[in-house]
Amino acid sequence: MMNEAISTIMTKNPIVLSPSDSLMRVKEIFTKHRIHHIPIVKNGDLKGIITTYDLWKLNTNHNTYEIMTIQEVMTKSVAVVNESDKVGTAAELFLDNRFHALPVVNNQDKLVGIVTSFDVMKYNFLKEYPNPILYKEVFTRSGPMMAVA
Repeated sequence: MMNEAISTIMTKNPIVLSPSDSLMRVKEIFTKHRIHHIPIVKNGDLKGIITTYDLWKLNTNHNTYEIMTIQEVMTKSVAVVNESDKVGTAAELFLDNRFHALPVVNNQDKLVGIVTSFDVMKYNFLKEYPNPILYKEVFTRSGPMMAVA
């Protein structure tokens, strides 16, 4: 059940930012798009990831977000998966490390997507319940959002 390629469940072409972008930009994207993880890219190369947890750990006033850059806060040592790796590989990494997002790279180590623990949970749920009663996907201007009917 977990033997499909990650490319089947990942978000392709995720929102990315640069290390020099401000934390205010991060906060705006997290709020507007209701996401919790943003890969950080410079000149096409993955440099890190920033998460809502990274902002929470700062424990600082949001006014400082205008003057702080992502590179000051982001996680620089990032586990990644290849787009051909199996969904089960992502699930195991999430369980072993207790994080919730993995940048997805191609064979040239270029970012092609992101996979989250929610993606894995949704994948397994829909395998078991292909026609759920309460779950539905709601689309908004900013992309898919999950909602309970």
